[in-house]
Amino acid sequence: MEVRDLVRGTVGWDETEAVAREIADRTGRDTVRVTFLDADNWLSTPCVVDDEWFVKIISPQNSIVHALFTTGRNLGAVTSGREGFFDHCGSPVEMAERELDAAERMREIGVNAPEPIEAFEVDGLGVLVFEFLDDFRTLDDVSPDEARTLAPDLFESLRRLHDDGLAHGDLRGENVLVFHGEIYFIDATSVNEEGIVDARAYDLASALATLEPVIGTRTVISVASEFYSPSELLDARAFLDFVNVRPDHDFDAERLKGEIEKIAA
Repeated sequence: MEVRDLVRGTVGWDETEAVAREIADRTGRDTVRVTFLDADNWLSTPCVVDDEWFVKIISPQNSIVHALFTTGRNLGAVTSGREGFFDHCGSPVEMAERELDAAERMREIGVNAPEPIEAFEVDGLGVLVFEFLDDFRTLDDVSPDEARTLAPDLFESLRRLHDDGLAHGDLRGENVLVFHGEIYFIDATSVNEEGIVDARAYDLASALATLEPVIGTRTVISVASEFYSPSELLDARAFLDFVNVRPDHDFDAERLKGEIEKIAA
């Protein structure tokens, strides 16, 4: 068993069958077909049901891992000179409900997200159901030319999210889907309201870090500055070192800092 599978915990066949039966009952079907996805995910077991719904099965072990991640991220925020702003969810079903709520709020303000269907509990597991976007790609999978075309849409969507008092909290290439040429946000995490300003700055830093190695430092700052003020970019600058230590980002933090300073000057 790989370390990732050991840490995140596996969902047994009995548990999977219980979830499948519950989904079948809720959708008025006699049976459903479950296909597991080989996804790089610490916080759930993802699968597709009847090629129609994307389902996350969240175990108590996933909840423990989420608590550890939350503590680590809050410590990282402190090293950036800010208070921690990430929230931990107390149970698997609360994790599912929080993500469902985040997706609903994004769609209400016109930010693309897969349609949330429902969240519920089955034998201590949290189950989250979304529409399944067939044939999507992640932002990590697109070419540099396409990334340059999509960059304004990403920052516009992020701006809309922030203007409505929300934050994503875990913005990275694999959490941005490209479907029919449009940007979709997924896997928003929980942040507390007291730290929402810092959370938005962290979001912006994460977006810059995601696009910088693909479209270049000057280009990403130029596009971001169409939607964010120099002072907001400076706030994001404070989080670049924190973002840079995360294994899912690989970018030139010093060049980004320098380009932000030029804009601010």
